[in-house]
Amino acid sequence: MGGDDSEQGLRGHAEERGTRRRIGLAPAAGAIDRDPPYLRIATEEAWTFPELVEAQVRRLQGPNAPDDPALRMAGMFAKMPRLQAMLCDIGAGRIAHMDEYGIDRQLLLLTSPGVQVLDPREGTAMARLANDKAAEACARYPDRFSALAAFAPQDVAGAVAEIERAMPQLKLYGAVRNSHWQGRYLDEPEFEPILAALEANDAALYIHPTVPWHAKPYTDRGISGALGGFPHDVWIHTMGLVLSGAFDRYPKLRLVIGHMGESMPLSLYRFDWMQSNADGVPGLRGGQPAVTLQHPISHYFRTNIWITTSGEAWAPAVKFCMEVLGPDRVLYAMDYPYQQSADEVAAYDRMDIPAEHKRLLMQGKAERVFRL
Repeated sequence: MGGDDSEQGLRGHAEERGTRRRIGLAPAAGAIDRDPPYLRIATEEAWTFPELVEAQVRRLQGPNAPDDPALRMAGMFAKMPRLQAMLCDIGAGRIAHMDEYGIDRQLLLLTSPGVQVLDPREGTAMARLANDKAAEACARYPDRFSALAAFAPQDVAGAVAEIERAMPQLKLYGAVRNSHWQGRYLDEPEFEPILAALEANDAALYIHPTVPWHAKPYTDRGISGALGGFPHDVWIHTMGLVLSGAFDRYPKLRLVIGHMGESMPLSLYRFDWMQSNADGVPGLRGGQPAVTLQHPISHYFRTNIWITTSGEAWAPAVKFCMEVLGPDRVLYAMDYPYQQSADEVAAYDRMDIPAEHKRLLMQGKAERVFRL
């Protein structure tokens, strides 16, 4: 595996669209430290289950299917049997891969596009089933799995009820939303009860990417996923929440975004400089009154927002984000099974950062942010 300079060490198991070559900034081959002075808690690890995949495909093929690029993505994933087998395994097979990579615990996130591409009633029913299955896996393997709760934002009352059930009853101390729902985001007033429920239940919210609602410019160029569309959609969602004043209204609300903060930390200087373009401007979000933030935008990234390193095992980026956000704002993630590599794990082991910061990165902050 790691250290043998092989494609397996670089790429992992879920090969669906050809091999990945060791080019450019790909991690150098390296051996995983089998006795590190920290646990490895991976905080953006995807899963799904057959009933949800079947429901997504049924909606996609139905006579009233919405023109939803995220739903079409679900149909594409459904045709990848090896990937589906890995996503649906939240048992022994997944744990074997965790052992191979030296991962002590995975935080399970229901993968994109999740329940958000279904009609409201079925979406809530599938969220409930997902949470029951996730809780069962966590109970079966309490030392290996934790999980975030799914909810269907298209059914606000159902979403609130599911958050209130999943946190105290199922012990899923966080929630995941796969970004937009048919172009709708949580900064819109209709979804305010969901934010209130998340804060009241001490539940961190993880916004995971999906294909942008207006996807054609991305799909035409092959960049609707990780190369462009995914991070840009999370930008909209995150900046929308910040500029809506959500964190002023809910100061204890915790937001987590992956892939090194979707590169947003690089732009904090410019965000603050240009804040007046949206801050205090009336008529946004369909005609809402002006919102004037209590702080610069960068304040919320250092107070309410955490980032994970999923798919970004690159020391310069990790060090930069730790410097500008603080070492307690950056959490390790692998992005299993979409991006998994023994050589990436080894890259974290040899990363030249202070030992206390590395322990925060790999273990400590995950335990605190997600109440593990």
